[in-house]
Amino acid sequence: MRDLDLDTDSNSPGGLDTAVLDDPVGASLAGAHAHLARRRGRAVRYDPEVAGFSSVGVRPGAGAWDDLAGLLGAGEFADLFSCPALPPADWGPEFVLAGHQLVRVREVRPALPAGLRVVELGAADVPEMLALVERTRPGPFRPRTRELGTYLGVRDGDGDGDDGDGGGALLAMAGERLRPPGFTEVSAVCTAPEARGRGLAAHLVGELAARIGARGERPFLHVAAANTGALALYERLGFVRRADVVFRGFRVP
Repeated sequence: MRDLDLDTDSNSPGGLDTAVLDDPVGASLAGAHAHLARRRGRAVRYDPEVAGFSSVGVRPGAGAWDDLAGLLGAGEFADLFSCPALPPADWGPEFVLAGHQLVRVREVRPALPAGLRVVELGAADVPEMLALVERTRPGPFRPRTRELGTYLGVRDGDGDGDDGDGGGALLAMAGERLRPPGFTEVSAVCTAPEARGRGLAAHLVGELAARIGARGERPFLHVAAANTGALALYERLGFVRRADVVFRGFRVP
């Protein structure tokens, strides 16, 4: 993948049409993840076993919030991800988190340390994936989240084990989440505390980004504004900031 320059005037890396990233949840559920969508009128959400995100679009029309309330149910939690639209005043705020949306503009693929292996993670690996998420808290991850795309892990050892885990402990993980047309989000990037400082997350992000690019799509991701260490890592790995976003969650009245 060739290097691109950031077009700061259009807020689009290398002149790419990134407008679809304004509503990545809705765009994903209208396309690549349509089979995981639950809809009511102008509102859409993921199958709750896969992800908790909902969308009413960037500029919801009349009745969209009523549609979402009916889709989710009274008293339920509405995770609006980075949707810039605000619901009616009687929707109780649950959280607000400032963040950044980044798009990859150049290829960087750090090497994997000797003695470790990258493996694709499947259904049999879900218990270990959930355990790693519980220890590291990279963000929302549910029992069927891996169905959103490819998930890669780093394991130690030579893979000769016969206990079904590939022969070594799961030390790090990263995977694909939202998939608006032309783009795939890198997410769930996490490393076990005892394995940090070895470049495992950097290698996985680079490997995933290369695979995404190989199928003609552009990698992108989100990071909390307060997580300056992660932001610096992603910038070293060839990502640039496209937009500042605000993640919000509300309680349906």
